[in-house]
Amino acid sequence: MKSATVSEMKMQQDRYPSRGALKAQLVKRIDPVIYAAETTTAPIDRKLVDEYQENGFLVLEDVFSEAEVSGFQQELNLLRHDEQVAGLDETITEPGSGEVRSIFKIHEISAVFRKLAKDPRLAGLAQYLLNDQVYIHQSRLNYKPGFRGKEFYWHSDFETWHVEDGMPAMRALSMSITLTENHDTNGPLMLIPGSHRRYVVCEGETPDNHFKSSLRKQEYGVPSDRCLSQLVDEGGIVTATGKPGSVIVFDCNTMHGSNGNITPLPRSNAFFVYNAISNQVVEPFCDQPPRPEYICSRETIDPVIVDTEGREG
Repeated sequence: MKSATVSEMKMQQDRYPSRGALKAQLVKRIDPVIYAAETTTAPIDRKLVDEYQENGFLVLEDVFSEAEVSGFQQELNLLRHDEQVAGLDETITEPGSGEVRSIFKIHEISAVFRKLAKDPRLAGLAQYLLNDQVYIHQSRLNYKPGFRGKEFYWHSDFETWHVEDGMPAMRALSMSITLTENHDTNGPLMLIPGSHRRYVVCEGETPDNHFKSSLRKQEYGVPSDRCLSQLVDEGGIVTATGKPGSVIVFDCNTMHGSNGNITPLPRSNAFFVYNAISNQVVEPFCDQPPRPEYICSRETIDPVIVDTEGREG
């Protein structure tokens, strides 16, 4: 299958309009969920692939060993207390407390997480599901500290990536690698099964420099109560709990969010967004300039070269 060029993408009509004068509604998805042919050998059990197709997400347990997770955790803590990192635009703090909420572009800031992004257990699976070379559209560490970690309200990543970044199609996915215990009480990821099959049109004009506030608290590009209620009525809510070293894989259009964390127990994860090379971003589908490079890779599109060496057996 021949991939569309960037110039061809720019000529395409906006197939997933949202915000502006539009009213909140659910519309049918017009892109595949799994792009690989059924005859292609999957890197995971085929039943898991079918589960991903059906629900829009997948929880893979014990992907990384205790030794590997320990190394990730050490880097997580070092970066959290690094004064130089704290002064970067890529570092987002919690509203009110000022504690580190997220560090973006982590695959460029940290050699440890740069290597992790190339791991075949992650990048290899992304290449299979998207049936293309992939690149990192966005990466970050999410800390959600104890006591004061704020919520991430319900949203479809694709709605934001499409409207504010110019991602043309639903040919991207996220992988969240759990670095701490995910209890049902410390603000774990919540997902709505089957929500990926519908595109949620959101209301409201996109404000100027929306990213400056949305990374701390998102108020635009979120579903209406009616749309969200309908999705939950149809699919329910699944809470992704588990021990460190698990991986939550979810489609770019899966509705998800998380509660605030008022427990003493932090909930941290590494987060990589893999986008198909054929689906790289064009101009935003809104009347706003592109978001910064550390939020959306636009100028530098480097295909991920899967690292098949150095992996623990």
